[in-house]
Amino acid sequence: MGSCKLSVFGFLSLIIILLTVSGEENDQLLLAKERVSLLSFKSGITLDREGALESWNSSNIHVCNWTRVECNNASNHIVKLDLSDLSLRGRISPALAHLSSLVILDLSSNFFEGHIPAELGYLSQLKQLSLSWNLLEGKIPSELGFLHQLVYLDLASNRLGGNIPEQIFCNWSSSLEYIDLSNNSLSGEIPLKDEFALRELRFLLIWSNRLVGHVPQALSNSSKLKWLDLESNMLNGELPSEIVRKMPQLQFLYLSYNDFGSHDGNTNLEPFLASLVNSSYLQELELAGNNLGGQIPPIIGDLPIKLVQIHLSENHLYGPIPPHISNLVNLTLLNLSSNLLNDTIPPELCRMGKLERVYLSNNSLYGEIPAALGGISHLGLLDLSKNKLSGSIPDSFANLSQLRRLLLYENQLSGSIPPSLGKCINLEILDLSHNKISGIIPSAVAALRSLKLYLNLSSNHLQGPLPLELSKMDMVLAIDLSSNNLSGTIPTQLGSCIALEHLNLSGNILEGPLPASIGQLPYLKQLDVSSNQLSGEIPPSLEASPILKQLNFSFNKFSGNVSNGGAFSSLTIESFLGNKGLCGTIKGMSKCRKKRAYSSFILPILLSLFATPFLCMFLLLRSRFRRQLTMFDQGDLENEEKETKELQYPRISYQQLIEATGGFSASSLIGSGRFGHVYKGVLEDNTRIAVKVLDSRTARELSGSFKRECQVLRRARHRNLIRIITICSKPDFKALVLPLMSNGSLERYLYPSHGLKPGLDLIQLVSICSDVAEGVAYLHHYSPVRVVHCDLKPSNILLDDDMTALVTDFGIARLVKGIDENTTTNDSVSFSSTDGLLCGSVGYIAPEYGMGKQASTQGDVYSFGVLLLEIIAGKRPTDVLFHEGSSLHEWVKSHYPRKLDLIVEEAKLRIAPSAMPAYCNKIWNDVIVELIELGLMCTQYNPSTRPTMLDVSYEMGRLKQYLSNPPSLLIEEEEEEDASSKFGDSWK
Repeated sequence: MGSCKLSVFGFLSLIIILLTVSGEENDQLLLAKERVSLLSFKSGITLDREGALESWNSSNIHVCNWTRVECNNASNHIVKLDLSDLSLRGRISPALAHLSSLVILDLSSNFFEGHIPAELGYLSQLKQLSLSWNLLEGKIPSELGFLHQLVYLDLASNRLGGNIPEQIFCNWSSSLEYIDLSNNSLSGEIPLKDEFALRELRFLLIWSNRLVGHVPQALSNSSKLKWLDLESNMLNGELPSEIVRKMPQLQFLYLSYNDFGSHDGNTNLEPFLASLVNSSYLQELELAGNNLGGQIPPIIGDLPIKLVQIHLSENHLYGPIPPHISNLVNLTLLNLSSNLLNDTIPPELCRMGKLERVYLSNNSLYGEIPAALGGISHLGLLDLSKNKLSGSIPDSFANLSQLRRLLLYENQLSGSIPPSLGKCINLEILDLSHNKISGIIPSAVAALRSLKLYLNLSSNHLQGPLPLELSKMDMVLAIDLSSNNLSGTIPTQLGSCIALEHLNLSGNILEGPLPASIGQLPYLKQLDVSSNQLSGEIPPSLEASPILKQLNFSFNKFSGNVSNGGAFSSLTIESFLGNKGLCGTIKGMSKCRKKRAYSSFILPILLSLFATPFLCMFLLLRSRFRRQLTMFDQGDLENEEKETKELQYPRISYQQLIEATGGFSASSLIGSGRFGHVYKGVLEDNTRIAVKVLDSRTARELSGSFKRECQVLRRARHRNLIRIITICSKPDFKALVLPLMSNGSLERYLYPSHGLKPGLDLIQLVSICSDVAEGVAYLHHYSPVRVVHCDLKPSNILLDDDMTALVTDFGIARLVKGIDENTTTNDSVSFSSTDGLLCGSVGYIAPEYGMGKQASTQGDVYSFGVLLLEIIAGKRPTDVLFHEGSSLHEWVKSHYPRKLDLIVEEAKLRIAPSAMPAYCNKIWNDVIVELIELGLMCTQYNPSTRPTMLDVSYEMGRLKQYLSNPPSLLIEEEEEEDASSKFGDSWK
């Protein structure tokens, strides 16, 4: 019996051993199968990044050691495949479906094209699927609804179309917490049925698609939802009050730019706001750009106390602003613009002490501006324009120390401009135009050096002379004082407004000559002095200006000869009407009479009388100058050699710079700015250089900025950053010597003037932007000295012989510490910003800077986004601000997504070659739209929602690759469509 038991025990042991061996063999077979699947996947892609998947080869048997592959420790089965951000191109292989134990699949931020394989729906263990930021197209496969374990689904920023398959939302055992289908071309309704529930859902992002219909009632089952973003679709019906009422954890609710209405026949907003009262975590509410009607109910003040932003602009709301809104004491942004509001501004708004931006423009508000608004200490922007406000401008505005933008234009304001506005030392924009303001322009207001965009006092009843203090506005881009009663002469000191691009003094009673200094303004593009009483000759400096494009001298008392050369070559007689004393070669203008020449012998006699003494004087002065220069160089030679040795730069003396630039002559001047001038020159060895000379008047004040720039340029090395040749630093002379870029700056190609090359095409522009993104990403994340550039704009992007872009001008860069918390370098340096130092150029400055925030990498991302939008829209951001009264971001967003066609077509006309292959049309359309979308993402108001510069660099590289090597299938489809179209036309 014992032997029997022993036999049975031995038999069972044998079975266990055999099963174990069999299980091990199955594991080996499964690993081999997974290995074959990965190699099959790799065979269908190309690698733009060298060595990205080098370990993936047939000789390396252990797949768990392959790059970006993770296995389960117990079973050695593949559970995670993360190939994000590797610049992979090709199609996603269905072979990935054989990775049956896969839990995480992340292929985001690559160049994958084609369709999403339906076979991915067989990965039954999958919990996270991310395919965002690729070139995927076609429909979302319904088989993804089989992924019952899925928690995270991200298909955003592709080219997916068609309806959303209802299986995605009707997953009966769904544990989905995150769904992002945004930024595609999905259509149809949101297919969430009442019998199904996404009870674990926390994030639902479907913005920027083409969805229609109502918000499904079944969404009310998602009571854990924190972030609901349905913005920029075509959804309609009443606002989903009963749905959001059941979302107590909601933090962000974005429903803007749809076709929603309010309740009771679009007359009652109260039910919807009441449904949010108990959402105690709510921070941002956006309902702009819908068709909401009715009044703003007092219950708005009962919304959660954590609320920081409310957007109700571009609707049909009427009636008063309820004073009860002042209960929202943590609100930083209130936007009620472009409605039908028609009462007084409640002074209770002053209780909202954290307000930073207030938009009440384009309504019918009346009465006086409450003086209490001057008590909102954090207020950085106040826009009350296009209303019916009356009375005077409150003196209390002097208390708004953070105020950056004050827009009161197109009202019925009267009284005088309060001199106390001069205390708003951070003011960048002041627009009081189209009112009934009288009196003189206060000198304190005219002396506001902080104005960086424009001063607009036009169409009022101002009188008196132009204040000399206007000359202190050395950063302002536009001054408009037209249609007033200003008198006296135009001060020559206006030539000190070196950043000025637009000057309009028309419609006044100014007299005397037009100063030649106006024509010497280096950036002046538009000048209008019409309808005054100016006299004398038109200064030749205006004709010689290389960038002046629009000029109007009509209806004055000018006299003298006018040619049709230079800046005048594009002018017609309309620019000179009403000046009887003018003559010249402009078509329609009377020709000048020839003057009788003096006898030919008089001139030689006069020359012989005066030439000799002047020659002697010149030789004497030159001798003295050389002696002084020698003493100067010898006295500072030791310091200069010490500094040169320290920085390890080649020594170029001050004398050599003088000789190279012709004594820093006007003919060598290639740029000017607040801090100095840039001259071109040639050294003795024929090296072409650009010399950035610091203005001697501000050298002492800005020496810190100068030293920062030297340090950045010395330690930051990248192919897309300008390199430094040397520096020249003396007590009263400081300069940077840089290589001269033969192709100049990007600005000259975006806005070519007379005689310059035509603009660049899309391929070149994308390549340039990719270069810039890489250079700035290096500054943010990899440079030994972490740098925030702070002044990204076209004029600070130089192009070498090969049209490679180099980022330049770090004069106002912030060197920051701790951008990468994991960095171990000891070279990180931290500098605080210098008082009065700009955080960039107007139009490119991130909105948070206007609220007093410190410079940050997110600010550079914002500036880069503006650059992208500027390139596509063909508009300077300052022009949009000046003419449209909004930022370039806001202007483009107002066209997105439904009105983009006009922008896209205009862009193609401007940046497409004359002979473009048929297949390029769709490709270029796609790239232009993606550039717009990337620009809008970079210029979001909230800095935390902007991508990093590494993300931006990746996206630009992806677009660059897509343009240079478009998918062959797309080319074939486009050529077939073109051939079919031509055949159809000939048949007709």
